[in-house]
Amino acid sequence: DSEIVELAALLHDVKDWKYSGDPDAGANACAEWLQSQGYPTDRTEVIVDIVKNMGFKNELGGSVAGRQLSAEFKCVQDADRLDAIGAIGIGRTFCFGGAKKNPMHVPGVAPKVGLTMEEYVKSQSDKERPNTTINHFYEKLFTLKDKMKTEAGKRRAERRHKTMEEFVERFKREWDGEE
Repeated sequence: DSEIVELAALLHDVKDWKYSGDPDAGANACAEWLQSQGYPTDRTEVIVDIVKNMGFKNELGGSVAGRQLSAEFKCVQDADRLDAIGAIGIGRTFCFGGAKKNPMHVPGVAPKVGLTMEEYVKSQSDKERPNTTINHFYEKLFTLKDKMKTEAGKRRAERRHKTMEEFVERFKREWDGEE
């Protein structure tokens, strides 16, 4: 249903938890807005479910695991993940890191890989350990290629993943004065 996909894609970042601090704010805002527009309740519920469950943290937390996912959910989630990786994803990652005042890189601070949802959410506000932009590639972005749900998403993710790997390798060589 292309209308469901379009609306979920347009609304999925409204009041995102990373900015609002509230894991339910986005889904609630979407539901309220759709209802205020007189959008059908049954279709609103589908969109809100996509918005509420499509995030990276939700897959870590199991709200997606074992569920029968709709084609609409898969399309919106894959599109969101494709935006997060590749050349544009690199740019977005550094913009976000800068906005959050995260350092680009801190040698000796290893990335935390294989995080649970709780660990991932906590790591975003950890004051004891720097949350670096380069570590974000290892902690999240490099995992997205293998989390794609559609064949089209998987194909597109391959090249974008390689672009990020090449960038991070070059970044580290330049950081270390090797280039």
